[in-house]
Amino acid sequence: MKKPFDLSLYLVLDPDLCREHSMVETACAAVAGGATVVQVRNKQASTAERIALAREVKDALRGTSALIVMNDDIDAAVEAGVDALHIGQRDVAPALARTRIGPDMILGLSVNSEFAAQAVDPAVVDYIGVGPVFATPTKPDHEKPIGFDGLARIVTLCPVPAVAIGGLKKAHIRQVFAAGAQGMAVVSAICGTPDPMQAAADFWASMQGVRAGM
Repeated sequence: MKKPFDLSLYLVLDPDLCREHSMVETACAAVAGGATVVQVRNKQASTAERIALAREVKDALRGTSALIVMNDDIDAAVEAGVDALHIGQRDVAPALARTRIGPDMILGLSVNSEFAAQAVDPAVVDYIGVGPVFATPTKPDHEKPIGFDGLARIVTLCPVPAVAIGGLKKAHIRQVFAAGAQGMAVVSAICGTPDPMQAAADFWASMQGVRAGM
């Protein structure tokens, strides 16, 4: 059975930004502050290194409700036994990924266009990451930014929940929710801060305030 999940505050770990605090320390602090999802992303690591890191994060977050996601690496996701796998449009086809991970692991898919949104099969994909909303230095090879209008169009067309990603800050929470996304993914806004727990707590408090006023 798939783990229930909440996309509200989706932390993407970045090894370069997690210098003052390790990736595991950052994950724990962010979840304590309100992060609901932690994605393990390390483009330069080997599969064995990603497995080791994911297991560390999993052990550290045991007993919390946070969703632990592996970025791109199917073998690492399966071997580490994380809650979810997230893939991009240039990775393996979603149907093949689903076959590899089985029915109980959550599958996320990056979507950057209305065409891709309409192609999402809700029997295969559980949520989408939509963006980049803005250009971001944390992913130099990203697609063309879509802005909030593009985010709204894609969310409307897609049959599964969506989390917005790409250069997003606390000041954008209202626009993200107004576009119909269930949450927002952040990297530097938490990983690159001296106090990741406080940064996540500030996000969480602002989200509750925005939702209460909508």
